[in-house]
Amino acid sequence: MKNTVNTFREAKQKGIKLAMLTAYDYSTAKLEDEAGINGILVGDSLGNVVLGYEDTISVTMEDMIHHGAAVARGAKDSLVVVDMPFMSYQTSVYDAVVNAGRLMKEGRANAVKLEGGKEVSAQIKAITEAGIPVMAHIGLTPQSINAFGGYKVQGKSEEAAKKLLEDALAIEEAGAFSVVLECVPAKLAKLVSEKLSIPTIGIGAGAGCDGQILVYQDMLGMFSDYTPKFVKRFAEVGQVMKGAFADYIKEVQDGSYPAPEHTFKIDDDVLEKLY
Repeated sequence: MKNTVNTFREAKQKGIKLAMLTAYDYSTAKLEDEAGINGILVGDSLGNVVLGYEDTISVTMEDMIHHGAAVARGAKDSLVVVDMPFMSYQTSVYDAVVNAGRLMKEGRANAVKLEGGKEVSAQIKAITEAGIPVMAHIGLTPQSINAFGGYKVQGKSEEAAKKLLEDALAIEEAGAFSVVLECVPAKLAKLVSEKLSIPTIGIGAGAGCDGQILVYQDMLGMFSDYTPKFVKRFAEVGQVMKGAFADYIKEVQDGSYPAPEHTFKIDDDVLEKLY
């Protein structure tokens, strides 16, 4: 059955953990969907793992629409959430609603995700009132990496922990159906999860969250520029891929590929008439 925002709410109520992964293309989305993943995030992390940027700030609306639509075509049952890229919602409530609408219409999203707490509550409220489900994102918010001064765990001090909890409550009140907690101390994330009626999706926030999300290239060992502490590699697909590429190169060079079973035949009498 199709995962929806109601699926996420019911999972929270029943204590069922939600599993999410990123995807940026049709083939990967289809595989994740067939495996039974609850939700697929078309993250602006595509800037890092697909487009090769050093951060997510350069990702555009056109990038998100293009990749979102590809994922949506491959996801039959998973909830498809598409990130709102940097400066697509911070500028005004109007811009936020218009761009969220584009991600739904052109990017075929089931929901959108945006970063920030109380400061974007007005945008969350307006987007949800337009009939567009919103997943919020607090803690380490990569679009604000320059303001943070690097990729650091958030909420460690009393003041920062209090602000994170206040942000979580504010975005719930604004109408978000769930919230991503990124790089938050596990005990704080558990407390936030207990105080919210909406599900929390953790990434580097411990097992006390209502669900988890990872970048699929990280958990498959396909992205090696850096590996966050919270990543577990469930398979070394990157090594398998490199091995297959090397075998292909060798067989092409020594002539063993393509073999007869990989080729098409023509009648000899047809061929003789060409000489």
